[in-house]
Formats: sequence, structure tokens, C-alpha cells
Amino acid sequence: MTSEVDADRQRAGQGAVDGLVRLLDLERIEENIFRGASSRTRWQRAFGGQVAGQALVAAGRTVEPARAVHSLHSYFIRAGDSDAPIVYEVDRVRDGRSFSTRRVTAVQHGRTIFALSASFQLAQPGIEHQPAMPAGTPAPEELPTIDERLARTDSETAEYFLASPRPIELRYVDPPQWQVPTPPARGGLSRVWMRANGRLPDDPLLHVCVLTYASDMTLLDSVLARHGLVAGREVTAMASLDHAMWFQRTFRADEWFLYAAESPTAAGGRGLASGRFFDRDGTHLVSVVQEGMIRVRDRAGA
Repeated sequence: MTSEVDADRQRAGQGAVDGLVRLLDLERIEENIFRGASSRTRWQRAFGGQVAGQALVAAGRTVEPARAVHSLHSYFIRAGDSDAPIVYEVDRVRDGRSFSTRRVTAVQHGRTIFALSASFQLAQPGIEHQPAMPAGTPAPEELPTIDERLARTDSETAEYFLASPRPIELRYVDPPQWQVPTPPARGGLSRVWMRANGRLPDDPLLHVCVLTYASDMTLLDSVLARHGLVAGREVTAMASLDHAMWFQRTFRADEWFLYAAESPTAAGGRGLASGRFFDRDGTHLVSVVQEGMIRVRDRAGA
């Protein structure tokens, strides 16, 4: 019986991953114009990681394959409509001897909803150093699956996620805020193991875009953890404002990577979070910084 459940879970995971691959496979309308579908979400707005991943696909399809993306900087300008396609317009800013720069504008219903700048580089040797992976982090196999955590959480949010396709598999190292009835305020790192929930094709750009998609997940949780807050309880609204990534080393997004995030500061209704991705051998892969809008209900009831 257990093997049948595992097989069903694997088929569902691979189906969700195949759906994500299709979501990132943009239609080319003109030389520098692409169109992407949106995936339905509970909140009727397009998931930020989806828009960022699709924009990076559009940029990457205008760059020679020998040049890999090494950084992106982006702004979430308006909420995207999850019922409508998104058009991505690419500006080929520059192609130098080693670097290529692209600027992408995402348009929906005639309005810009997202803007991204990305830089691509030919592989080059150079000096290397890296931070250490957080000590004492258990392996993903030693941790509960997201299904096991959700099954022990009695809430509308848990029911929604249990019934939704999940192309990214998550294993929380630290109990997530939404699973704790009254979570305490805590500092330090928020750690989550992630990987694509099935096998991906061998396209390096696709793996970068899948990790970009995943990078918008759980990152702002590190801000909420500092104050013992839970989205949907005390937090009435939360949205990504801007997002930056630096890709230091190559990786496969269908192999386990640890997302270690922390929040150094919050002010003005905004919270700042920084994250680092490591593979299971401790190699530092990617750096992420994001600021998000966070609206909190008045705890005094005023």
C-alpha cells in the first residue's frame, strides 16, 4: 500500500513539474516578443516566481547558449492576472565580448506589471570563495514531507495546498509558522530544502528559471518569523516588491538544494529578506535578496 501511495505521489509530482516546464515554454510572437500563460492561484494574481521565471526565459532566448545568466534585478510593479496571458518584450541592451545585457518588460491588459534586467556571461576562470552552509542542517530525507506537515495542520490554507499541484517539493528544516498555533518571534535562519518535484529536461536555462520560480517561495517567511507572524492570520496582505539574484555556480534544479534565508531589517510596511541556495554537498549556488510589502492587522484590535 505504501509503495502505491509513493508511486501516486511521484506521478503527481512529475505531472506538476511537466506543467511548470510547459508554463516556462514561451510562445515567440516576434523576434523579441514572447507570450506566456498564467497559472491559476488562490489569490487570483499571478505568482511572482512564475512571472520572474518566464521573463528570464524570454531574456535567455535572445542570448547565445554559451552565455549563462549570472544575475537578475527585477521589480514587481502590478499584480498579474492569473486568468490572462502575459506578453514579454525584450530589449537587447548590449552584447559585449564576455557579457550580454537584456531588459524585459512584462505587459498584461496593456499595462506593465513587471520589469527585469538580466546579465549573461561566457564561462570564465577566476578566484573563488564561498560562505559555509548552515551547520547542523539535517538531510532532506530526515524531515517530514510537506504533505505530512499539511495533514497535521487544520486550516483552509492547508486544504488548498493539499489539493493543488506542487511542482516544487519542500522539506522545512524549521517548523513553518503556519504549523505552529502561536509561533514565537525568532531570529536566525529559515531553512527549507527544495527541488523540482520530478525530472527536468537537460536545458541549463530551464534549470535556472525553475530555481528562479522557487526563489519567490518561503523567502519572506523569514521576515514574519522575526515577529511571530503568520500569513493569513495577523498578516492581511503580503507581496513581493523587488527581487535580485546572483547565480554563482551551475546546478540542477531537480536535485535537492537548501534555501537558507534571514531578514536583517523591516520598516515602513516593508521587510527585507536575503537568501542563499546550497546543494547538499554544501556548495554555494545562488544568492537572493528581496523586499516585500507586509500589512499587519492591529493586534490591539483598533
